[in-house]
Amino acid sequence: MRVGRGRNLVLAVPGRVFAQRFGYAFLACAAITLMILSQAEPRLVETLRVGVADAVAPIFGFFSQPAATIADGFDELNGMLAVHERNEHLEHDNAQLRKWQAVAEQLGYENDMFRRMLKVVPDQRAGYITARVIADSGGPFIHMVMVNAGESHGVRKGQAVVNHEGLVGRVLEVGNHTARILLLTDLNSRIPVVSEESRDRTILRGDNSPQPFLAFLATDARVKPGDRIVTSGEGGMFPPALDVGIVSSVDKDRATVQPFVVWERLDFVTVLDYVVPGVYPETRRAARTGNLE
Repeated sequence: MRVGRGRNLVLAVPGRVFAQRFGYAFLACAAITLMILSQAEPRLVETLRVGVADAVAPIFGFFSQPAATIADGFDELNGMLAVHERNEHLEHDNAQLRKWQAVAEQLGYENDMFRRMLKVVPDQRAGYITARVIADSGGPFIHMVMVNAGESHGVRKGQAVVNHEGLVGRVLEVGNHTARILLLTDLNSRIPVVSEESRDRTILRGDNSPQPFLAFLATDARVKPGDRIVTSGEGGMFPPALDVGIVSSVDKDRATVQPFVVWERLDFVTVLDYVVPGVYPETRRAARTGNLE
């Protein structure tokens, strides 16, 4: 048995030496031959290349499967770590929200208690009618839009009109199934407003420009750029605290306001049915007879 093993080793050594000496030469000759064949018979070489690729594809697939599995495992691990990190952030945010919820509930309880002690009259709740904008004025001198809701739907002249961004204007004309809305940027628009920060009360007046201005502003007013402007509720036509816009500039002559509403994407509006009881008892009847301006 030992003698046989020795003979096999003796036969293997010359073969190994031959492969080392002539292996590179054989590969170089094969490469040159393939280059010549690719120029002489390109279709044959292409067929050979495709056949080899088809033959070794299962082998590559077999060896690539573990690599893909490992990569998927790392992706899942990274996803689990990311989910864990997000959960930690969410738990922190929930803790903060629970704390603020407790504060809000306490403030709400105190607010209700003070209202009962002072016998504060609650604000009148407004009903609403939502309609789609179907047309606009299309001119530089009249800023109005038409909606597909009218008197048959409960729309009345003079009602405030809003959308999800803020105050849009008021109802100017009412038909049976349509209504025309005067936008707050129109030259004929006048809206009682107040600054949330300084509490200065004034009138928001349109001038057919994108930014209406604050008219009749007191000389000692403390309105400044960045102040939020909301409806004051004076006159009983508009509910108080409706978002209007932000003061964009203040100079010696006047203060301009950038409305919250983006007019280019005004699609749906909500008409507010708001009446202060006892202040203007004839409001609804006046609206029906056309005496409300």
